[in-house]
Amino acid sequence: MPSGYSFVIADDHPLFRGALREALAGIGNVAAIHEAGDFESAKALVVANEDVDLVLLDLSMPGASGLSGLISLRGIHPAVPLVVVSAHDDPATIRRALDLGASGFISKSASMEEIRDAVQLVLAGDIAAPVGIDLGVERDPEISDLIKRLQALTPQQTRVLGMLAEGLLNKQIAYELGVSEATIKAHVSAILQKLGVDSRTQAVILLSKIGSDPLQPAG
Repeated sequence: MPSGYSFVIADDHPLFRGALREALAGIGNVAAIHEAGDFESAKALVVANEDVDLVLLDLSMPGASGLSGLISLRGIHPAVPLVVVSAHDDPATIRRALDLGASGFISKSASMEEIRDAVQLVLAGDIAAPVGIDLGVERDPEISDLIKRLQALTPQQTRVLGMLAEGLLNKQIAYELGVSEATIKAHVSAILQKLGVDSRTQAVILLSKIGSDPLQPAG
């Protein structure tokens, strides 16, 4: 049995990682705090540490495009709670992050105590959202439809979609996941069908619509 909690902090700002580390250390019973400064390192940490209890993920970091980073990590370890930590703390971003499987959302303007409270809430099996913000409902029908389609993907399909977004070929994805290329082709076909698109490129463009600034008007 592990002797304490294991955390991953994924944020490209060393000072903010330090603040999060301090907040987590204050929870007590912490065995390990792993840190990543870019999305590639964050993914590697999540893959290498299957016993991780919680991931704190910044939406804006090298290698991740907004909420698509959340989608990719959810595909790797669906059971691990992911808490988004972001300066983009408008109701739409918070709601979309939670709809796409985040277990919590912490604003970068939160106090040390608020960060700690949110993490403890998620560790206890609850969902943590900033207090006093009305998340409302999705007003963009296109985004609402896209979120429903993404929610229909299996964890492995979600992971493959994240790799498609990184520009990996089928054979590269097959190698990384340790499966046959035929299996990946089947996953890609299922992903295209569920997303209602005809090509990998269209799937990636669709995914990019869940961007780091969801309130930015398209075009």
